[in-house]
Amino acid sequence: MIEEVSAGGIVVFGNTILLLRKFNGDYVLPKGRVEAFESLNQAAIREVFEESGARVTIIKYLGKISYEFMRNSNDGQKIRKIVHWYLMKSRDMNCKPQKNEGFIAAHFVPFERALSMARYDDERRVIKKAIEEISYHGYHLT
Repeated sequence: MIEEVSAGGIVVFGNTILLLRKFNGDYVLPKGRVEAFESLNQAAIREVFEESGARVTIIKYLGKISYEFMRNSNDGQKIRKIVHWYLMKSRDMNCKPQKNEGFIAAHFVPFERALSMARYDDERRVIKKAIEEISYHGYHLT
């Protein structure tokens, strides 16, 4: 089994969260693979910018999730993916989906709507955790 490490962000502006829409219609959070020369938080900031164009600062590390899947290839390679998530604040709502990364839209959507739109259970859980952190600590997010 191959292990891949990624990092990404729950990007917040005001009471909205950034979601990216893939070509197949799924809404996901921005994330991507950590490069050899990067720290986890550097990778998260870079991936958010590459996929969405959003300029962000990290507020807090939220934790990691992991899952396994089969790579779409003839060798049947099993991958264990570990994703480290950060709560992030966007400087503004300017964003542009990167088509070469597979995204056709980028939207800041209200918290509760983001929970219902997110495609994957693990991403919904990390969105919920981010909303709870924001509610508890009262971060200023604009």
